[in-house]
Amino acid sequence: MIKKVIAAVLLVTLLTVAVVQAMSKQTEKPETASQTASTKEGLSIGAKAPDFELKTLTGDTVKLSNLKGKKVMLNFWATWCGPCKAEMPEMEQFSKQIGDDTVILAVNIDPQLDVKGFVDENKITFPILLDTDDKVNETYQIMAIPTTYFIDSKGIIQNKYPGTMKLNIMEDYTKKLK
Repeated sequence: MIKKVIAAVLLVTLLTVAVVQAMSKQTEKPETASQTASTKEGLSIGAKAPDFELKTLTGDTVKLSNLKGKKVMLNFWATWCGPCKAEMPEMEQFSKQIGDDTVILAVNIDPQLDVKGFVDENKITFPILLDTDDKVNETYQIMAIPTTYFIDSKGIIQNKYPGTMKLNIMEDYTKKLK
């Protein structure tokens, strides 16, 4: 009987501690809560886009900072991702209508798979970058794919679009870039 009482007291104590901790997390300052949310949701709009250097499928090297002065649509995708596959034809169409002042960079996060086969099959002509060590994916805090960042000519993130984009969205977001 004493063991049951001790167990009940212990259980109530543990539950009390859990409730108190849960309540203290809910009463965090708003700044802390939003900072936590922004780190879980990716980089903030208005932040400088982190520089990176990746190889393309053709073996060329692309460094983001070398594109200063150009608008950049930075897309994260994978070959197995259905929504990524769905937006690729419209990204290809968009790549044919943009001027020299805009660049599409599609960062593939599963380069161990047949990325070249995917690109050939879908007749993709814009640069496909291979994130072989997952560093750029981690740096940009990608939580879901596809995710696209729109970076202005000064290297500042002006917008972010999680999910499948249609052509009109690509056009609208890049028109807003300076």
